[in-house]
Amino acid sequence: MDPASPNPSPGITKTYTNGEITVVWKPAACIHSKLCWTQLFRVFNPKARPWVNMAGAGSDRIAEQVDRCPSKALTYYQNAEFLQPKTI
Repeated sequence: MDPASPNPSPGITKTYTNGEITVVWKPAACIHSKLCWTQLFRVFNPKARPWVNMAGAGSDRIAEQVDRCPSKALTYYQNAEFLQPKTI
């Protein structure tokens, strides 16, 4: 990233995991709506490093908050090792 530019490089992607789900953050896509950290500060704290604390809430709550990201700069996926086949 060019230090004179306030915007991150388009190719930067950061991932954060708790073992069950992985949150993906694309900083260049972020529109700074503040929904993530104003609604789930225990997980999304812009002053902390790293700014995403996956231990701050359960996976369902984190996924619910990530789904509210209007720019989709935050997304998530389920980690395969936690997907259990249904018993019939």
